[in-house]
Amino acid sequence: MDPRISRLRRKPAVIPFQPLRSHSFGEEQHEFCLGPRLTEARVAAFEAERDIVLPDAYRQFLTHIGGSGAAPFYGLMPLERCPLLVMNPCGEPGAPRGFGEAGPGAHERDLFLHIIEMGCTDVCVIAVTGPLTGRVLSGNSDGCWGPDVASATDFLDWYERWLDHMSAGRDNRALELTSPRLRAHPNRHRMAPGN
Repeated sequence: MDPRISRLRRKPAVIPFQPLRSHSFGEEQHEFCLGPRLTEARVAAFEAERDIVLPDAYRQFLTHIGGSGAAPFYGLMPLERCPLLVMNPCGEPGAPRGFGEAGPGAHERDLFLHIIEMGCTDVCVIAVTGPLTGRVLSGNSDGCWGPDVASATDFLDWYERWLDHMSAGRDNRALELTSPRLRAHPNRHRMAPGN
């Protein structure tokens, strides 16, 4: 088992009680509660049904920490609600790219699993095949913005960054965190973006 697991099991429970913590967009939806852990058999059945292998860090999160709930935005979606997506073809160089449902023949392309509910047509996905396997990306399914690849090397690092930034009262636009300092500032809409 990954040594980060025991640390990550404890952190979500203490965040709501820290007076100087950041606020996470959508936290009222999950209230920092995690859904039950998934069994190895359930994860293996999901993988077999979709003919994929989940990235190890994400798989360990599901089986050792929680199968849904507390996460950035509206939270981690239950595995059975996570659709497989493909990135839309390139348009003009540097133009945003959207995501679409993986249909027949999709396994010949890079696959992404939609794992975090962001709202509207925004998506937070984890790459399950291709050069970005294991990395978390956020974007818009219609291609209005992104996709942006998180700098975290895997899901556990990405998740822990969210918790640590929240605990430290930091702003983080990519994770939709608002610090107490920014929330109290009368011209918060004019302040420079956080890290």
